[in-house]
Amino acid sequence: MYQKNTTIVKGIDWIMVWLYIILVTVGILCIFSVEYKSGDNVLQSFTGLKKEYSKQLLFLGISAVVAVFILLTDSKFFTATANLGYLFGLLLILATFAVGKEIGGSKSWIPLGFMNLQPVEVCKIFTSLALAKYLSLPETNFQKTKIQLVAAAIAFTPAILSVLQKEPGAAIVYFSFAVAFYREGLPTLYLIIIFSLAILIIAGIVMSSVVFYTIITIAAFLFIFFNWRKLKKDMAKIFVVVLVWLLCCGVKLFLVPAVFNSILKPHQVVRIFSTFGIDDYKFKSAERTAEINKEFAKLGTAKKKPGEKVESYNVKQSKIAIGSGGFTGKGFLQGTQTRGEFVPAQNTDFIFSSVGENFGFLGCAGLMLLYFGLMLRMIFLAERQRSTFSRVYIYCVVGILFFHVALNVCMTLGLAPSPGITLPLLSYGGSSLITFTTLLFICIKLDADRQMILR
Repeated sequence: MYQKNTTIVKGIDWIMVWLYIILVTVGILCIFSVEYKSGDNVLQSFTGLKKEYSKQLLFLGISAVVAVFILLTDSKFFTATANLGYLFGLLLILATFAVGKEIGGSKSWIPLGFMNLQPVEVCKIFTSLALAKYLSLPETNFQKTKIQLVAAAIAFTPAILSVLQKEPGAAIVYFSFAVAFYREGLPTLYLIIIFSLAILIIAGIVMSSVVFYTIITIAAFLFIFFNWRKLKKDMAKIFVVVLVWLLCCGVKLFLVPAVFNSILKPHQVVRIFSTFGIDDYKFKSAERTAEINKEFAKLGTAKKKPGEKVESYNVKQSKIAIGSGGFTGKGFLQGTQTRGEFVPAQNTDFIFSSVGENFGFLGCAGLMLLYFGLMLRMIFLAERQRSTFSRVYIYCVVGILFFHVALNVCMTLGLAPSPGITLPLLSYGGSSLITFTTLLFICIKLDADRQMILR
């Protein structure tokens, strides 16, 4: 029979705890390295709460209180309140439409005085718990299409609200729940369709209309030609091929223009163009074209030589900072790009550039190993759970962590558009740090009570 833990430390996975502590410490050091000025009174600046590294220390204190509270909480509390918490999270996001504060062109923050709360960030916790609750119900069979659609609705409703807030970058992370879906038996075909759609959208952005339509037409023709013996026995399959061809054309003809002309904000369009080196896209209206050119002008990228890649100032400075660190880095507090404030958002979205400049390739590799080790450890914890609720929840957190790390690092290196996604436990911000602390320590608590069957 399961015996409830009588102490806060019993059953805790200390490997997870130490990985968390190391990552948070690295984050505070990186924030300190770009804000510290020679002659500053370190003790006074840390206690004055005027510098971002001192505020981050305050957020860490709040996070520690949250972590202790979670470890003292009965694991059944998370299953009992999962649906209520999810509803609360959605209401928080909806509240931003009325009382939200606009930051960076997006009205997705709620001011709390000492910090700004981003509900779509916090809602990742509630969504993970709600999905774990739903998929762990005895009557839930994830092989059924109806169940899959309900789970998808739970996962993507906050993402849709985030897009309506004009914060599509935050919405991207909600695709991370596909990791948990796949572990619970989501057919591989669904993932192939999702990734194929993503590739089609990128191809629709990068390729001209003539090249795009020519390639997909040749591909459809070759598929029919080499599979004609099978297809002629069932002409309905040829209809499916033609339908897929029409859908691919629709992506280029309707979806991509709609995204660039109506959904994305000008600065987000510029981020994507900067990644793919596009500077000659034709927009629907002259007004939209003028808005985009204005954004390019702000970055000093409006005029470029033929064939020269368009690159945003943020990404360019980030790559310079990381490259200047070399193999071993310039050393702590010795960076020139980050300490000179040449890299925008260097404490938040582009904090990885500080790691690269201060600690070089070795430091970046070490940081990636820490993240990789944390995710592997979480997968190990997930697979030893007796409860479906615990397993699904931990895989949800693994997916969120992976998407954040992969997108942020690729963004910083100029390998992906800049969606404004933080680097977990390193980037400055109360919402981000408290959210990831909560996500991870719920994992730790569920694992400590892994002998308990939760639904």
